[in-house]
Amino acid sequence: MLVGIFFLALVVMMLLGIPVAFSLGIASAGYMLATGTSLAMIVQRMVNGANSFTMLAIPFFFMAGELMNISGVTDKIIELAKALVGHMKGGLAQVNIVASMFFAGVSGSATADTAALGSSLIPAMVKEGYDLDFSAAITVASSCVGPIIPPSITLVLYGILTGTDVG
Repeated sequence: MLVGIFFLALVVMMLLGIPVAFSLGIASAGYMLATGTSLAMIVQRMVNGANSFTMLAIPFFFMAGELMNISGVTDKIIELAKALVGHMKGGLAQVNIVASMFFAGVSGSATADTAALGSSLIPAMVKEGYDLDFSAAITVASSCVGPIIPPSITLVLYGILTGTDVG
C-alpha cells in the first residue's frame, strides 16, 4: 500500500512538471523516511549503487569517442569505409553505415556515433546530391545498430545487472 502511495506521488509530481530526476528523488526519499530508513542508509545505498569497477567503462567509452574526434581517427575510419564500399552504387550512404559500424566497435555509444560521423558525413552526403532528410535518417539508423556490437555501453550495463562477466 505504501509503495502505491509513493508511486502515485511520483506520477503526480511528473504531471505537475517537476523534472523526472527530482520526482524520483523526492518519492524515493519520502518512502525511505516513511519506512523508517535512516538518512545514512540513503547515502550508503547511493554510493554502493555507483561504486562499481565495471561502471567505469561507461565514461571511458564517451572519452574514447571524444578522443577519436579530436585526434582525427574518425576521418581515418571514414577513409577506410570509402575504400571498402565507396565505389558501389549509393556509395556514400554505404560508407556512412560501414563507418558507423567501425566507430561503434570502439565508442560503444549510438549518441557518440551519430555526433561524430554525422557532423562530417551528412554535409558530405548533401554536397554529393543526397537529400538532407535521407542523409540524417541513414546516419541515425546506422548508429542505432552500434550498441549491439560489443563492447558497448548497453552490453556493459546488461552484464552488470545480470551478473554476467563483462570481459
